[in-house]
Amino acid sequence: MQALKTLVLGGYGNFGARIARALAQDAAVQIVVGGRDAERAQRFARELGGSAQALQIDAEHASFASTLRAQGIGLVIHTAGPFQAQGYAVAHACAQAGCHYIDLADGRRFVCDFPAALQGTFADARRTAVSGASTVPALSSAVVEHLSAGWQAVHTIEICIAPAQTAPRGVATLEGVLSYCGAPIAVWQDARWQTGHGWEELQHIAFAHMPARLGALCDVPDLELFPTHYKVQQRVMFRAALEVPLSQKAFAWIASARRRGWLQRPQRLAPWLHRFAPVFDRWGSALGGMVVHVSGLDGQGQAIERSWHVSADHDHGPEIPAMPAILLARHLAHRKGPPPGAHTAMGLLPLDAFDGEFQRWNMPTCET
Repeated sequence: MQALKTLVLGGYGNFGARIARALAQDAAVQIVVGGRDAERAQRFARELGGSAQALQIDAEHASFASTLRAQGIGLVIHTAGPFQAQGYAVAHACAQAGCHYIDLADGRRFVCDFPAALQGTFADARRTAVSGASTVPALSSAVVEHLSAGWQAVHTIEICIAPAQTAPRGVATLEGVLSYCGAPIAVWQDARWQTGHGWEELQHIAFAHMPARLGALCDVPDLELFPTHYKVQQRVMFRAALEVPLSQKAFAWIASARRRGWLQRPQRLAPWLHRFAPVFDRWGSALGGMVVHVSGLDGQGQAIERSWHVSADHDHGPEIPAMPAILLARHLAHRKGPPPGAHTAMGLLPLDAFDGEFQRWNMPTCET
């Protein structure tokens, strides 16, 4: 079987490098490290060794599709965020070039609108496209489906991610987060759509393997996809909990400043925050995690609540957002992936598919 030639866009970046490093170990995948910086791409490709190659490429250039075709690329994994401000040009180019496509998008509109915008394009090309192959909604939906299997009804879904303070962080990730800081967010709460604001709605969140943290509302695809898909009767909530309380309160202040009209584009602060974030590392740790809590009625109609936890020490937390793309790429390489067409990553992977990755990074999981 010929190896699936896989271009990782942003392949030397925070998430792209993790994906490239993992897939380079699979004989069914040939990695191409792609990006605008030829020197960085070549240096990382040499580090990967084996059949890994480097390609200087600009996804915004008019020749992008023809370059993919000329290079014989079979799959593009798009990690070059933030996706909140992007359109679907990269995905369209992949379909035009006859490539499969996977992205790590967590932008609500980008992911939720993806199937309607691209289903016909990829179905006609007989290729598969998946958006949101990351912690949300790929892993989060896998957990929800595991916890609620066999239930008669789901009443609430509450999710919180808690990054380690010292974990590697990227400017693009900060830009994505800041883009909705203080912005109105539609949330399914009390059995109706209500409006919250990004990085507000603070609440203390308990975790199985680390101290409780203060979590704030984040705008992710789950908030829109889950209420309908899982027929949630009462509430879907997604929060993020930073480790250092002062950092969490700083984001809340930025949110308040935007809502009051004092700060129009918080994402402009991303480079500055990225530069000064390490100042807070002395008060943090290398431990992060995630919790998913689901309540409803079990198969016998009895009230039930279940929670799932994962923790990641030694700054391994950023491996988690990379896992779904790695797993889906392997499936495509072994011709076991989703059918042709455009999909969100919701429900595409069962929770047990992640077991090997969690074990590889010594990430304990538990259910309560």
